[in-house]
Amino acid sequence: MAFSHRIGAHTSTAGALENAAILSHAAGANTAQIFSGSPRTWRNPMPAPAAVAKLNDARQRLDVHPLVVHANYLINLASIDPANRPKSIDAFRGELERALALGAEYLVLHPGSYKDQTLDTAYDRFAEGIQEASRGISSKSFTLLLENSAGAGSSIGSRFEELAELRQRIEGKLDFAVGYCIDTCHTLAAGIDFTTPASMKALVTALDAELGLDRIPVFHMNDSKAPCGSHLDRHTHIGEGHIGLPAFERILNHPQLAAKTFILETPVDADDDYARNIAALRNLCKQPSAAKAPRT
Repeated sequence: MAFSHRIGAHTSTAGALENAAILSHAAGANTAQIFSGSPRTWRNPMPAPAAVAKLNDARQRLDVHPLVVHANYLINLASIDPANRPKSIDAFRGELERALALGAEYLVLHPGSYKDQTLDTAYDRFAEGIQEASRGISSKSFTLLLENSAGAGSSIGSRFEELAELRQRIEGKLDFAVGYCIDTCHTLAAGIDFTTPASMKALVTALDAELGLDRIPVFHMNDSKAPCGSHLDRHTHIGEGHIGLPAFERILNHPQLAAKTFILETPVDADDDYARNIAALRNLCKQPSAAKAPRT
């Protein structure tokens, strides 16, 4: 069945890579996000070519597009720690290589932390780290996406201007595109309220002015357990947090956002949570479901 929106969730590849597409399709999704290895291990192996072929066959057969890979949580390319920095650069190199091997369209990366340094210095360290990790890697069909943060501690990226500055420092220095992924929970937690029609309009205006809507192909759709400005990254089920169904409905049906890719990272507390959160978003979509959405 074809849908008017690209909606999916972070999906398990346990047992086989192709399960990401199979499980997504079974739950009513037509896009997926995965880890390409353990998110809490510095080194991960390359995927087997045969497993990749089965994944791509399942994606094509079941219309699961695009494929988003989320980078390892340990990576901090802005780090100046002599132990963490080289491991972060090496791990990110692995993320790039695996994402390209999988045929993923996007790789989402957390900008990291500027602990023990100034934010401006961290921008430079981040840019240097990405360039070192990316040396020799080139692609016309792949985009690295920098994700906004909730703003806890010394994390980078809670303000859109910080994401824009990171991209500016690496613009023209990589042989692949760089854009952004906007997480709804992180946005609210960072102090940006978008739960009313007026504040939603202001959010879209700010995203376009500071980042460029054309550079934001993916949204992480997560309700927030914590209130606006809490700086707490606490995801909850769609409609059960401080964002609420009306705000998600406005995002999904906004004329400048409806063609984006929407990825859930909501909790899986029960067997049906995966499918019910996808259904919650699908039920908010007002575009005709018979029209096939473009691949983004």
